[in-house]
Amino acid sequence: MEKITGTKSVDFKIIAKGHGVVNWNGPTRVRGEDGTEVENHSLPKLRGYTNLTGKIKEESGYKYKKDATDIDFKKTPLYISQNCIRHHLFREQAFDLHFANENNLDKIVASEMGLIRGYVVPASQSKRTSPLLIEDFVDQLGNGNFEQMGRSGTKDGGKDEKGEDKKSSSFFSKTTFGDTEYISYGSISIEQLQFISMDDKFERQAIRLTGGEEQALKIVDGIESFLTSLDPNKTPKAVFHSNYVRKGTIFSEGEAGILLNDDSITILVELTLEKIRNLSIRQARSYMYVDDIEVDYNDSSKMMRIKRSKLSHSVSNHKEESYAIYFEGK
Repeated sequence: MEKITGTKSVDFKIIAKGHGVVNWNGPTRVRGEDGTEVENHSLPKLRGYTNLTGKIKEESGYKYKKDATDIDFKKTPLYISQNCIRHHLFREQAFDLHFANENNLDKIVASEMGLIRGYVVPASQSKRTSPLLIEDFVDQLGNGNFEQMGRSGTKDGGKDEKGEDKKSSSFFSKTTFGDTEYISYGSISIEQLQFISMDDKFERQAIRLTGGEEQALKIVDGIESFLTSLDPNKTPKAVFHSNYVRKGTIFSEGEAGILLNDDSITILVELTLEKIRNLSIRQARSYMYVDDIEVDYNDSSKMMRIKRSKLSHSVSNHKEESYAIYFEGK
């Protein structure tokens, strides 16, 4: 069996900094100061946190809730979910998929969404799995605190017996944060990035070929034009074949699809890393931005070795060989 060689994934470590909470979990039922339960306490996303004490009232099976201040920010750290990160990475195209269908899917395929983010069109089940894996951003500082707040004002449309506006006041609380510093890891799979399936044989068809090879070649032109617009100094190629077979398979039963060449992959990898470097999130009075990113062009079978490596020489910070090729036309 032919051994697959070359860079198999581009892994990275991210350090981000910020202030406050940018990814809330919403109102959470906790125990207030007087011992009664309250539902007006807002919590951010905390890794591993539960609002239950673990004690159960034997007669009813009721589960007691924790106090709002009963949080260890080292054991249950603040985090920003990967879904939130992915949304902001590709926020320019966040709503485009609402308008996608089989008649215009060629535009999706030749875009950041089609080549990096991934998508699913529910009506036709056309889909492309994202080659980008990214973990939650986990805070390292633990600068959380309990904050009691109050609000007063006029109830909208509320009148008292004299016909005057009713005055209202309410108290609520939040778990807030000061300065934050996050660590996250991610990876770009070269195997998933380089091949675009146009065949429903293995249930991963990115676009339905109703126009045969003529339609496929138009999609190829669109992809190459998009990639060239990103880097005119490279020579991106997207090659269509009616039977791409994964190397190492027993039978030569493959899929119609498009295979991207080394320059195409390089362009998309650099685009993805640049988007991560420039990532920033601003939500109300809070913010987060990426401060540093370390990259490993991984040619080994050790997935995410950058996460476990303590020595800088065990990772490759620069591309030293071609990207691995996982498919061939037969």
